[in-house]
Amino acid sequence: MIDAKDLKTRREEIARNIANRNMKVDIDGIIALQEQRLALMQETENLRSDRNENARKMKQKLSQDERLILIEEGKAIKERIASLETGLETVEARYQEGLRSIPNFAHPDAPVGKEESDSTVMKHVGIPPVFAFKPLDHVQLGEKLDLIDFETATKVSGPKFYYIKNQGVLLQMGLERYALDIVMKHGFTPFITPDVAKDEILQGIGFNPRGAESNIYALEGTGTSLVGTAEITLGGYYSGEILDKANLPLKLAGLSHCFRREAGGAGQYSKGLYRVHQFSKLEMFIFCLPEESDVFHARLLAIEEDIFSGLGLAYRVLDTCTGDLGAPAYRKFDIEAWMPGRGENGEYGEVTSTSNCTDYQARNLGIRYRDDDGKLQFVHMLNGTAVAISRALVAILENYQNEDGSVTIPEKLIPYVGFSVIPAIPAR
Repeated sequence: MIDAKDLKTRREEIARNIANRNMKVDIDGIIALQEQRLALMQETENLRSDRNENARKMKQKLSQDERLILIEEGKAIKERIASLETGLETVEARYQEGLRSIPNFAHPDAPVGKEESDSTVMKHVGIPPVFAFKPLDHVQLGEKLDLIDFETATKVSGPKFYYIKNQGVLLQMGLERYALDIVMKHGFTPFITPDVAKDEILQGIGFNPRGAESNIYALEGTGTSLVGTAEITLGGYYSGEILDKANLPLKLAGLSHCFRREAGGAGQYSKGLYRVHQFSKLEMFIFCLPEESDVFHARLLAIEEDIFSGLGLAYRVLDTCTGDLGAPAYRKFDIEAWMPGRGENGEYGEVTSTSNCTDYQARNLGIRYRDDDGKLQFVHMLNGTAVAISRALVAILENYQNEDGSVTIPEKLIPYVGFSVIPAIPAR
């Protein structure tokens, strides 16, 4: 969340940022709750002082009538404090919920816009392939090469699930290790993270585990949910801790399954592996000093580019517009790889994103460090996709397909998968 002290002093800036993000938040209602909360806290504190004074007087030598009067005053004070504390608890819950609904401030250079099309293309890298034949999409390729089985997965698990088979398994595992080697070269400590997190950790990171609009699978009656990304479990790793400044930055890389409801995800751009309920992903995460977060954000993007340029894929980099930023993000860069099977003649599709969330998540999760003056400060937290396996598979299969129906393996992946081509299966 943002610093609550900014609610009044930066009220207009906060309101403008909410409008730029195309969100609806009752900022004045939250300010009113803040004032009501402070008034209740002050009244409660005053009554506690009165209670202490009442108790002090009770210790003095008193007549029976004086003692009875003080006893009645004490009871009234106790009842009033109990009533105020109940009211304060209700107001506090509404106030904290309101604070969590306010998005992070956006970077001044983030393009202002309502939807993805308003994002700015920063650069193009590589040239999309031109085929001498009509290319297939990854669903057709996966079925023809017996790599992906959507039909059986739908029977067993429901829509938007899939089986990976045969060389597809080795290709997935090869992608994971290829990306892992790159991030480890940049000093990231590798993790395999839990697939479940407590709801307070999800909320701290900025995910809503409940409600119709939630993209999260909640585990009923447990206070936990399946994670949509290792950003949740990596970000929560140091929750409630004071980190040693000398150890910053801390760089973590988490391999996990990711579970997403993808409510409303339909249409040709969501077909096949592009938008599914479960996939594997290698996520990068950094805890750093506030003055370093912009630099590390650029480095996360550079690592993502290293991974996808190494795969020989054409891609473009986007500076995400304010309306398409997640609430915790100060700034976000996306990489979109060329996907020949997307649309009529091929289009770019998102394969990675990296976000600088400044102190927004750290404030929720209580992750701090002591500055040189010994004062506690919140760290800055950043995340970035090293590789989302399902979407990387889409790009590789579609870009590296051959006219005979086979698929060539990108050169950098050959040592990891042990073969250079997935041969076509003869028609029966």
